[in-house]
Amino acid sequence: MSDLDSLAPQRTPTSSRPLLGMTVLAVEDSRYASEALRLMCLRSGARIRRADCLRSARRHLRVYRPSVAIIDLGLPDGSGAELIKELDRAAPRVGVILGTSGDARTEHGVLGAGADGFLLKPITSLGTFQQKILCHIPADRRPNGPYGITTERINPDPLAYRDDLEHVLNLLDGGHDAPVLAYIAQFLEGVAQSAGDSALAAAARRLGGTAGTDAVPPIVGLIEKRLQNRLAI
Repeated sequence: MSDLDSLAPQRTPTSSRPLLGMTVLAVEDSRYASEALRLMCLRSGARIRRADCLRSARRHLRVYRPSVAIIDLGLPDGSGAELIKELDRAAPRVGVILGTSGDARTEHGVLGAGADGFLLKPITSLGTFQQKILCHIPADRRPNGPYGITTERINPDPLAYRDDLEHVLNLLDGGHDAPVLAYIAQFLEGVAQSAGDSALAAAARRLGGTAGTDAVPPIVGLIEKRLQNRLAI
């Protein structure tokens, strides 16, 4: 049964900061995607904590219970659907559970695992982010009176994208085992799509397809070129 007390804001939400007083746990391995969520929480009045894997998220959840959990599906130590199931079945339940992925086809599985909603990456619309949360909380926990839906778009710091690209290079330096390459392919494709880097996203898809290790050198070359040229990011 849902614990609605976890949604009770310490301060009254306003039309400009509709999530004021709430705490969001973002379970997300991408620094670029995490930066987008951080900026959205900041604009909305919510506090945010980040976990970059299932193990870290579970460690956080042993200490505190957030108002909202936003969980990426493709994590380095397993599927975010596992954590969604755990949180949905827990008593008390986290107030709002959202799954997120760059693959729209995963929405059905996310909802089937127990999530209240789904956020398709890239998450750029502040209004969509706010509404996905607000529509799942009681009316008396929302801002008083009518409020407009913002059209603001969120643009994360490009330096966060560089951090993700450097992370991929470090993973590739560690070896080319099939599970590692599978993780890199889905991680890199999602990050590149979020950053609008179509060439790198296409290279990541080839890595996740039939090209296998043959796709590694082109990816390394593309990443190194971007890291050398800040203006290209």
